[in-house]
Amino acid sequence: MNSIIDTSVIVVFSVFIMVIGLLFSRTGRNLKSFFAGGEAVPWFIGGLSLFMSFFSAGTFVAWGSIAYKYGWVAVTIQWTMCIGGLITGLYIAPKWKATGSLTAAEFIKDRLGAHVQKSFIYIFMLVSLFIKGSVLYSVAKLVGSSLEFPLVPVTLILGILMIAYTAVGGLWAVMVTDILQFVILTAAVLLIIPLAFTEAGGVQTFLTKVPHDFFNVVNGEYTWGFIGAFALYHIFYIGGNWTFVQRYTSVDTPKSASKVAFLFAGLYILSPVLWMLPPMIYQTINPGLTGLETENAYLMVCKQVLPAGLMGLILTGMYFSTSASANTALNVVSAVFTNDIYKGTINPKASDEKLMKIARTSSWCFGFGMIVIALIVPYIGGIVEFTLSVGAITGGPLLAPPIWALFSKRITGKATITITMVSLAVNLIFKIVLPLVLDYKLSRASEMLLGVLLPFILLLIYELYAAYKGKVSAEYLQLQELKAYRAANVPVVDEEEVAEIKRQNKFGLQVISFSLAFIALLLYILCAFTSKGTSMVAVIATVILLSAWIPLNASFKKVH
Repeated sequence: MNSIIDTSVIVVFSVFIMVIGLLFSRTGRNLKSFFAGGEAVPWFIGGLSLFMSFFSAGTFVAWGSIAYKYGWVAVTIQWTMCIGGLITGLYIAPKWKATGSLTAAEFIKDRLGAHVQKSFIYIFMLVSLFIKGSVLYSVAKLVGSSLEFPLVPVTLILGILMIAYTAVGGLWAVMVTDILQFVILTAAVLLIIPLAFTEAGGVQTFLTKVPHDFFNVVNGEYTWGFIGAFALYHIFYIGGNWTFVQRYTSVDTPKSASKVAFLFAGLYILSPVLWMLPPMIYQTINPGLTGLETENAYLMVCKQVLPAGLMGLILTGMYFSTSASANTALNVVSAVFTNDIYKGTINPKASDEKLMKIARTSSWCFGFGMIVIALIVPYIGGIVEFTLSVGAITGGPLLAPPIWALFSKRITGKATITITMVSLAVNLIFKIVLPLVLDYKLSRASEMLLGVLLPFILLLIYELYAAYKGKVSAEYLQLQELKAYRAANVPVVDEEEVAEIKRQNKFGLQVISFSLAFIALLLYILCAFTSKGTSMVAVIATVILLSAWIPLNASFKKVH
């Protein structure tokens, strides 16, 4: 009976989400509306969307595995994301908005040259496919294991659904999904924690059963060196990842861009504690998991404590939060390909209709690449090894140089590409070549430190050298001329386009309001089937229903 109810919830909610994507298919009139929400997305929507874009089933699988094995250090690791958000909000996000670029790739072209832009585009696309392929693997494993379906067909089906949703709806469809998953997963975790403590015999029993070092701030291979390097990595990642840059450029002002990052940072203070408690509690309920089995810790505690229907709801939440994360990457990769390769190089005179066809087609092509990567993750060490290794190898080399270029007038395109390629080569040698040839492997902390510090040090050395020589980048001077030209030739405001953007944003807020009400209704219906936690489910449903008024009220204000 429980399995039937859970499966029914998954089907109903999945259909509902796909309908939302279809609703937004009519809002993608041109690249600006499809990829950047008309650059008028409310900052609180952008902040929540950034938070959920960063979040995925990988949070449950990778960090849940660490929480089960090592305890509180999983929270410490995620607090580095809060540090990255704060630094980004203070310095980096407003800089991105001030560039006036639709994508990070567009800024790289203006500041560092077309050659550097193309090199970064190809590397970014490849890395994005690897990262989001691992994310798809995470959710396919969760859904497949819980419903006892084979991993390969589940991966294919879920991947195709992700691509279809992004290709149809654009940025607003992705952001609405982000908001819904934030609500669903927060509600689910608030239910899981008390039920898990009850299953474990209470808080006191849990505290007495955990290993003696379970609440250490650092633990195992996750040392202070690793935490420091990971914090620096997240400054680069949150401040420079092209997926997240889109959130800073899609709002109206630099101040709003800062608010997007600050909201992200605030949410990452409390949320890691709530999310990591269930697998930590499960360590005392079932302490025997080893190896890749620990990746299922979150799923196992959910299956053990959640009543009928709610397991389906949290699985749907995990899937669509992962979908939101992958959708955002697909949206950005497609935006970069369409705006900066197809329009910029192949067909500069393409019509909006033609560009929209290319945007949707490229989403499908990149999406299938993501599915292929997801299918090979189990053969290369599992999700934790894969996620941290890809981050260590590519994070610093790809993200630090463009951020540096936001602030530096001396860095050149040639220096940027040289530093990026040297850093990538050194990281790959230490990660892949030396372990195979000499059986020498860096520790987790050393691997992460090398990945983020090497490009930073090389950039600093070049900056000091250029300052000593009194050099100013020719590309920087060209950018100043371009800015002056744009300032002198401000395009005439298209009143019809402005009105369309307002209608699009009003529509988006109303869809969010309606969707929240739908979730509340679904929870009220599930109350009839739950054998435990019924009153808690009803209370949470009521809170969600009342919160539906917030976006609805905001939509009224957007009319003016």
